[in-house]
Amino acid sequence: MRRYCIPEKDRARFVAQMEEVLDVYARPPDPLEPLVCMDEASKQLLGHAVEPLPMEPGPGGADAREDYHYTRGGVRSLFMFFAPLLGWRRVASSARRTREDWAHQVKRLVDEDFPDARKVILVCDNLNTHHVASLYEAFPAAEACRIARRLEIHYTPRNGSWLNVAEVELSVLSAQCLDRRIPDAAALDRELAAWERRRNDEASKVTWQFTTADARVKLRRLYPTF
Repeated sequence: MRRYCIPEKDRARFVAQMEEVLDVYARPPDPLEPLVCMDEASKQLLGHAVEPLPMEPGPGGADAREDYHYTRGGVRSLFMFFAPLLGWRRVASSARRTREDWAHQVKRLVDEDFPDARKVILVCDNLNTHHVASLYEAFPAAEACRIARRLEIHYTPRNGSWLNVAEVELSVLSAQCLDRRIPDAAALDRELAAWERRRNDEASKVTWQFTTADARVKLRRLYPTF
């Protein structure tokens, strides 16, 4: 991490938020308080203007070919929820990424994905939509309060997106599923569901190794000096 990435006036805040997230990752697993990381991305929908030519078999066969012309189908927002210690993830697409969209995804997280959890430990970046206030914009106060009490939210610092394990899973999704033309929302949802099912069947996990003690050595330039 380069010195100039984080202004000096913001370093104490960065360090405080970083250590908070690292301490959360260091907690022992608790089945009643699952750790879930969430992140967002987007996917531009593109279709073929001319049908692609499939790969030809045999030693002299040609590779698959597609025309560089394409049709535009808009953009879909992606919500990734990933429990790195459980090897579980859920990815959903939406036409928007508003406060209400986030609130409905979080409600599904606590009510459907982890209905028996006492509390879901949620790590996410500090977008203005990622706040319990979004719940109150989407639901009546009693319902918003109920959902909020099932959450313990920890925010990654600005310029610290690398602290969010869900970003790793989004990279896997991009490489394995999204690195090609997908024409419409229905096709995207089918592909996301198939990828999610396969990854969950494999129970692919992430073991976080970087600790607060490591940060105080390797990132000591970011810490105030006395």
